[in-house]
Amino acid sequence: MANILVTGGAGYIGSHTCVELLNAGHDVVVLDNLSNSSEESLKRVQILTSKKLDFVEGDILDQQILDQIFAAHAIDAVIHFAGLKAVGESQQIPLAYFDNNIAGTISLAKAMERAGVFRLVFSSSATVYDEANISPLNEDMPTGMPSNNYGYTKLIAEQLLQKLAAADARWSIALLRYFNPVGAHKSGCMGEDPQGIPNNLMPYVTQVAVGRREKLAIFGNDYDTPDGTGVRDYIHVVDLANAHLCALNNRLENTGCRAWNIGTGKGSSVLEVVKTFEQVNGIPVSYAFSPRREGDVATSFADNARAVAELGWQPKYSLEDMLADSWNWQKQNPNGYRNQ
Repeated sequence: MANILVTGGAGYIGSHTCVELLNAGHDVVVLDNLSNSSEESLKRVQILTSKKLDFVEGDILDQQILDQIFAAHAIDAVIHFAGLKAVGESQQIPLAYFDNNIAGTISLAKAMERAGVFRLVFSSSATVYDEANISPLNEDMPTGMPSNNYGYTKLIAEQLLQKLAAADARWSIALLRYFNPVGAHKSGCMGEDPQGIPNNLMPYVTQVAVGRREKLAIFGNDYDTPDGTGVRDYIHVVDLANAHLCALNNRLENTGCRAWNIGTGKGSSVLEVVKTFEQVNGIPVSYAFSPRREGDVATSFADNARAVAELGWQPKYSLEDMLADSWNWQKQNPNGYRNQ
């Protein structure tokens, strides 16, 4: 089994991936600055798996900390989640996004090169696809200039990693283009716990359901979709975590740089998600329509055939599962990881 460094491992997707890594017998070192996460998530990872991981509080921009980690642990591969991810915020403070997401990725790659570690799974996003592409989106479609700075940083990071692999045959890099991760661990002990007002649909829905927020704002009900609301490809976070395990195994056997879409291949509208949440959980969710949000497209869902064929990965969970698990987490943890 391998020693894996997980940057941003205390976050939503990172912590769920740590569970899968530990359960598969890997050793895990987490580096996280806790800017949008809690150490409590890592405590629960260890309780759920009955296994230990090493946690280092620090930043991927800190070369010294990175060098210390690579010196202290015989790291075999890195899964790189660490980054800022709020689309709206990225428009207001672009430099912070460039620094964390672009310079941070360069900082990590430099430290990996110094340590002789060349296997990397990178947390990317479907926002890198050109908005002119028609869904289902596949990996051969052109990327384009994203309309927001968050997407821009993911595109630049992807491109520099592709160039790195082209220049040096030792690199083996997976670019995982996520669609819309939702859901939570079946136990309800772990889930999505954004700090401040949620930027994503699901934690907003569950916070309204649990009474933390008055109502959900649905941005746009005049899109060219069946019910006028935006259509997205929602994927269970545990399916997404497993995709990282599959990509890691693939990269341990291959070199070069390759992209894979990680989605279910099925689109659901915002209204459909809200109605299904109400049906599955028996909880009303009050909502109001708001104007469209700048930079949002009408429809985005994946063609996931490449990941299924090449990674031996298969999404297992339905929309109903995702919504039941999200609510199970929130009702057990009304304030997330805080005030436990």
